[in-house]
Amino acid sequence: MAASIQSLCAPSSFSTTKSIDSKRFHGRKVGLLEVRSDNRTKCGSMPVRCKTGNLVTHAVASPAAASTASSKTGHEVLLFEALREGLDEEMERDSRVCVMGEDVGHYGGSYKVTKGLAPKYGDLRVVDTPIAENSFTGMGIGAAMTGLRPVIEGMNMGFLLLAFNQISNNCGMLHYTSGGQFTIPVVIRGPGGVGRQLGAEHSQRLESYFQSIPGIQMVACSTPYNAKGLMKAAIRSENPVILFEHVLLYNLKERIPDEEYVLSLEEAEMVRPGEHVTILTYSRMRYHVMQAAKTLVNKGYDPESGMRTGGIGASLTAAINENFNDYLDAPIVCLSSQDVPTPYAGTLEEWTVVQPAQIVTAVEQLCR
Repeated sequence: MAASIQSLCAPSSFSTTKSIDSKRFHGRKVGLLEVRSDNRTKCGSMPVRCKTGNLVTHAVASPAAASTASSKTGHEVLLFEALREGLDEEMERDSRVCVMGEDVGHYGGSYKVTKGLAPKYGDLRVVDTPIAENSFTGMGIGAAMTGLRPVIEGMNMGFLLLAFNQISNNCGMLHYTSGGQFTIPVVIRGPGGVGRQLGAEHSQRLESYFQSIPGIQMVACSTPYNAKGLMKAAIRSENPVILFEHVLLYNLKERIPDEEYVLSLEEAEMVRPGEHVTILTYSRMRYHVMQAAKTLVNKGYDPESGMRTGGIGASLTAAINENFNDYLDAPIVCLSSQDVPTPYAGTLEEWTVVQPAQIVTAVEQLCR
C-alpha cells in the first residue's frame, strides 16, 4: 500500500483531553509506538501538556484549511523559503510584526530565513541585536506586552538556554501573573536538532526543556507547507509560541499553494492511515518513520503515522494509558535518542539518533 501524505496541520494543542481523540480508537484496538525526533529524554513524541490554564484558547481565530500541498498548482519552495514567505506575508499584513535576533537584518539570518526583509521593512522592524540572548528575548517579550508581535530568532535553539529565565518566568507566566492584563503574542523560533557533525553544543533538542513551562505553546515544522502555515498561525496567536525548525530540513523542497493559508496550532497531521500500529512522531523523524513504513508495508504490516509536536513520552504514555488503556492490544513502546551528548564523529552521531531499522524492529516486536 502506497504511503499517502495529507499535508494538513502538524501540531496539536497541549491539552491532554484535546490532544487525543477517543473517537478514532472506538471499536478497534491498536498498538502505539512513540518515536522521538532525536530528543535525549526517554520519551515519545506527541505533545501532551496538562498545564493549559494560562493559554488563551482558540488564539488563532481562523485556522483555515487550504488546498493540500500536493496540488499541481502553486510554486516550489525550500523549507527555509517557506518560513520566509510566511513571515514576509505577516509583516506586510500587520505592521505590529517585527523581527529581532543576531544577524537577522542585512545578513539575512544564519539560515537566510530573514533574507531581504531588512531592506523591505527597515531597521526598526528587522532589528539586529548583540550576542545576548537573555537581553533581546526579554526585549521581545516586553515589546509583545506593549502591543507588538515580535518574532525572535535564536541563531541556534541551544543558545536560548541563556534566555530560559525570560522564557519561563516572563514569557510563559505573565498572562497569568498579571491576571490577564497582558497577552504575550511572541514567536520564538530557530534551528535545532542533530545536524551533520555540529557537535554537542549545537545539536541540542530543547523540546523537553520548554514543554514543562506553563503558558507556552510549542510546534515543529516538517515540510515547507506546514512550515509556512505554522509560521503564520504562530504570529497571529495571542499565546507565546516556540517554533522548532530542524536544521537538516531547511533545504527540503515542496510545492505549496499560491493562495494564502493558515494552519491550526491545535491539530495533528495524519501522514499515513493504517490498521496495525500507530506511530507518533514529529519534525525530521517523520521521514525516518515513513522510510520504515515502506519496509513494514512490504512485510505485511499496515502502520498508521501521525505527526505530533513537542511532548515528552512520559506524559504521552500516561495520557494514553489513562484514557485508552482498554483499546490497546499491546503496551506502548518508546524509541528515543541515546541519553548522551551528541558526538562530533559522524558514525557516532548517527548511532545516537533513532534509525528506520530500529522502528521496523520495534513495530515487528509490538505486533507479534
